[in-house]
Amino acid sequence: MAASRGRRSRRTVTTLVALAALGLTTGLATGCDAVDKAIDCVQTADTIADSVTALQQAVENAGSDPTQLDQSLASIDKNLDKIGDRTDNVDVNKAVDDLGKAVDNVRTAVKNGDHTPDVTPVTDAAGELTKVCTS
Repeated sequence: MAASRGRRSRRTVTTLVALAALGLTTGLATGCDAVDKAIDCVQTADTIADSVTALQQAVENAGSDPTQLDQSLASIDKNLDKIGDRTDNVDVNKAVDDLGKAVDNVRTAVKNGDHTPDVTPVTDAAGELTKVCTS
């Protein structure tokens, strides 16, 4: 639990530093709308990262509560919709699509009886989304 908090704390600090840098550079070159969209993207990507962590824990606990998998996947889908609705950035949209496909693959694996699906593609895609949101 403490390691999880430490990782979350580091991720929050990294997100804040990225937001500050993004705000400084983007604010000089563009209007407030671009900065607001970028901040929304980073905040939602951070929320997705939390959902991916919950998904990993749900896979570990699938034997005791299989509904956690569905809830985690639904949470990621909901947040992907938020990002997709707020941006016209090609790279962000591609990352959203890739993460959506990875989530769909996990969902399909679960429907096919896999109670401990490989979520590595989901984590990788979430990392890519965070990367494009902060670049």
